[in-house]
Amino acid sequence: MTSEAGHGGQPMKLKHFHITFFAIVLGMAGFTLAVQKAGSGLIKPLAPVSDVLLYITLGLFAVVSVIYLFKAAAHPDMVGREWNHPIKINFFPLIAKILLVLSVVYLERTPQISYYLWVSGTILQFFASIFIISSWFSQTHFKIEHMTPGWFIPIVGSIIVPIAGVKHGFVEVSWFFFAVGLIFWMALFTIVMNRMIFHAPIPDRLLPTLFILFAPPAIGFIAYNKLAGGELDAFARILYFFSLFMFVLVLFRLPMLAKINYYLSWWAYSFPVAAKVLATLLMLNLTKDPFYKNLAFFELGFLFLIIAVLIVRTTMAIAKGEICVED
Repeated sequence: MTSEAGHGGQPMKLKHFHITFFAIVLGMAGFTLAVQKAGSGLIKPLAPVSDVLLYITLGLFAVVSVIYLFKAAAHPDMVGREWNHPIKINFFPLIAKILLVLSVVYLERTPQISYYLWVSGTILQFFASIFIISSWFSQTHFKIEHMTPGWFIPIVGSIIVPIAGVKHGFVEVSWFFFAVGLIFWMALFTIVMNRMIFHAPIPDRLLPTLFILFAPPAIGFIAYNKLAGGELDAFARILYFFSLFMFVLVLFRLPMLAKINYYLSWWAYSFPVAAKVLATLLMLNLTKDPFYKNLAFFELGFLFLIIAVLIVRTTMAIAKGEICVED
């Protein structure tokens, strides 16, 4: 650390400003949306809190984007290395996912802004999916040990598209992205299960990505509900209850996850839990069953706890110089 400070510490930090920083922004965007939806019915005093969170998220998105652009200009070789990395390449679509989540946040606030965010996010999601899935097909260096739930990231964005897309009138486009995301999720889920059961354990720094396991079915439930015209049919229930089971399953792994050292990958905890909160709030709205009301309170409290822990641990890591270091 001393040598870095003495020979251009800031440039060295910029060089190692990883694409995974956008996971922080996505986590905050999901948190903002979950608080907004909870504030519109379950806990009305949260409504103004979501406004504050939105501005924080937008500011954070701007800062992270500008810094990464500086990195791309100063160290294009490092960006290239991330793109060719078997795990980090899957984090590039985070930018599209952030835009798509923000389009849902703005859906009721400012529909015009929501529209532009949705169009931008959908276009980015399409090209990210094409390029990344093409790289999967043509790769020569990926191994089964590289597979983690983080590989869901490029396709989860496709499942988000219908949530605002249907409202903006792009029904067929939304079905297109939903179909792509759903089928690839099922294929990747099978590979992930094979990797976790029959191969070496996932490294500690990537264990937080286990939380991503319940994000696709939770988001899929919300998206499918929009596509199905708000009906709660059998397929919607399958998606919701599978996400609930995976959520409970991952909770049983918390004692193990609590023992690992802090990594930036811890932010993988945040967005999936926010997605689960949103799915439960929707289920409550559709069924009026008090079970889902109690579950929503629990999940929302869990989300607040996770965000608080992540902010504290990330701040501590920044203070100690543990962020923006070589892997």
